[in-house]
Amino acid sequence: MIGSWIKKLRRSTGEPGQESLLETLAPDQRFYVVGDIHGRLDLLQQLLTRLDPDIPLVFVGDYVDRGDYSSQVLHHLRHLSENGEREVICLLGNHEEMLLRFIEEPKRTSRLWLGNGGLQTLASFGLTGITEATLGEDAVQISHQLRSVIGDPVLTWLENRPLTWSSGNVSIVHAALDPALPIDDQPRHVCLWGHPNFPSTARTDGRWVVHGHTIVPDPKVSGRVISIDTGAFATGRLTAADISPGIVNFVSTAPENEASDTAGRA
Repeated sequence: MIGSWIKKLRRSTGEPGQESLLETLAPDQRFYVVGDIHGRLDLLQQLLTRLDPDIPLVFVGDYVDRGDYSSQVLHHLRHLSENGEREVICLLGNHEEMLLRFIEEPKRTSRLWLGNGGLQTLASFGLTGITEATLGEDAVQISHQLRSVIGDPVLTWLENRPLTWSSGNVSIVHAALDPALPIDDQPRHVCLWGHPNFPSTARTDGRWVVHGHTIVPDPKVSGRVISIDTGAFATGRLTAADISPGIVNFVSTAPENEASDTAGRA
């Protein structure tokens, strides 16, 4: 089973000038950003019990696929975002985009989605016995079944997920931002799938960017980019960044098959 304890430790990123650069981090408020969940309801529940319940939550997307409990994760996040107990922002990820496109264009998109974890999502909604090999003409029928079992409320909620969210000079996105474009002019495919110049090319507007999508061995701060996808579906390590002016704290569930827990500070 996955370890459930989390310690808050402090460590330096080791990058020259990073401490002074952190002084430029200026959100309007303290908030958490949670990395890619990918159907791991167990890790999400563990992590949430370790976070201050009064602090706003931002989720970077990729709630579905690969893990076994995508349906339950979606329902849980929708409830969190709509119950009004705290501010909760759920962004769209490329895996939610693939699910939505499968429902709209099953024949064209089924191979891409099912080859990237969609089979586990279908199973979480009770649609089992499906393989990539059996799709064929069944793709349309399966998409209709999925639309029915997901239901319009959850689908509408998914379709209305924003691509970015900002506080002060900090912006959160699923995959990446084009460093040459303002936040409001970012192409949809860049936000969801990435950009070749991110994060190697620094933005010139001084804006910080928090993102998931690209798996890193440890959550990290590099320049003004904060990366928090620690591959939860495979590693058992789901990470949140605790962000406030001048400070980034990382809180992670313990990796599977390891006795010690992990966390850190940049």
